[in-house]
Amino acid sequence: MKRNAISDLITWKADEERKPLVIRGARQVGKTWLMKEFGKNYYKSFVYFNFDEEDELKSIFETTKNPHRIIELLSLIAGEKILPGETLILFDEIQECPEALNTLKYFREKANEYHVIAAGSLLGTLLAKPKSYPVGMVNLLDLCPLTFDEFLEAADPSLYAYYESIKKDQAIEELFHNRLLDIYNNYLIIGGMPECVSSWIKHRDPARVSQIQKELIEIYENDFSKHNGRVNSGRILMVFRSIVTQLAKPNEKFMYGAVRESGRARDFEEAIEWLVSAGMLNRVRNVSKMEHPLSAFDKLDQFKLFLFDTGLLKHMAGIDNRAILLKTAYQFKGPLTENYVLQQLRGQFEVEPRYYSDKNSELDFVLQHGTEIIPVEIKGGEDKSAPSFKKYVSDHHPDHAIRFSKQGYRRDGRVTNLPLYLARKTKELL
Repeated sequence: MKRNAISDLITWKADEERKPLVIRGARQVGKTWLMKEFGKNYYKSFVYFNFDEEDELKSIFETTKNPHRIIELLSLIAGEKILPGETLILFDEIQECPEALNTLKYFREKANEYHVIAAGSLLGTLLAKPKSYPVGMVNLLDLCPLTFDEFLEAADPSLYAYYESIKKDQAIEELFHNRLLDIYNNYLIIGGMPECVSSWIKHRDPARVSQIQKELIEIYENDFSKHNGRVNSGRILMVFRSIVTQLAKPNEKFMYGAVRESGRARDFEEAIEWLVSAGMLNRVRNVSKMEHPLSAFDKLDQFKLFLFDTGLLKHMAGIDNRAILLKTAYQFKGPLTENYVLQQLRGQFEVEPRYYSDKNSELDFVLQHGTEIIPVEIKGGEDKSAPSFKKYVSDHHPDHAIRFSKQGYRRDGRVTNLPLYLARKTKELL
């Protein structure tokens, strides 16, 4: 499988102001594979050190802070000379060794000719002592599950070539539209976790994928129970397990009382922050005004929480595959579709998506593109009724308004209908 993040790593390697790079992301999203793939294809060699598997490594970082001495010792362990710019140094599960994380700042200050990438699941990185984190001394890269375009390239390379060729206002032939919708439906079921995608491509067996999803959720929930920081692990688990119920409510707004009867913000705020920081949940805040800059109008106490992978959300909600494949109307179709769109939109725009809601109306998402504010409506099928969206467009005449649905790619006055499979190309097609 190819990952878009490889291009970010290539840019990082070429940057003269390059700092040691930390790849963040939830467990099992492909951080280790990405680092090794990059080392294999873009350097003469790479050396790999895993702090979870090799306990004795920690003693090196506990006894010295001198990066040149550390390089000498790592060369001995690796059995090869580590050369500046030619050997890529990979540190995996770095959250298991706060001293190693801290040492990255000394690599930046005294040995920046060496190329260093560290990775760790935020589930653990958050537990590292704050003073260990070398703020300002590292570059950061967030890795998420595969996006739709990455999934498409892995599942159907020839159809991906067509998808890549789609330009602004281009007519999409019905044959290709239908094929892309089929892959979109598959993505809702499979999601973007690398192990799920790999299994699907190899076996085309949805039962296998479902079993992997079940095991992944168990891994995450076990991680919560092992967590022994100051945030209560039971509350982390309760918030995580409440996501399906939260999204199934008519307005989807996160309610503390839906986690536990009479639950309050003070009971669960830290657990939510932990899950968001760990990359497990995506938070979308409500805004009081649809104006630039959006973040100035955040209602800090009103937000929605979505899961970081749509396939895992589908599994947790217990949606039968036939409901997705047979165009059935089912209760959870709206939230699942919104979760998918959010997963594709993240990272495209400088400002993360928001939503707008008041007593009279609600807009699914709001995007900020430069100084422009773009209303977004999301439909899981071909239905076009959207009174709040239509009223906003007629009242405010935005330059762009986007409706995601299963209809074809076309412009209706100020509204652009983007087929759901084009969500990853939103910014490009504006």
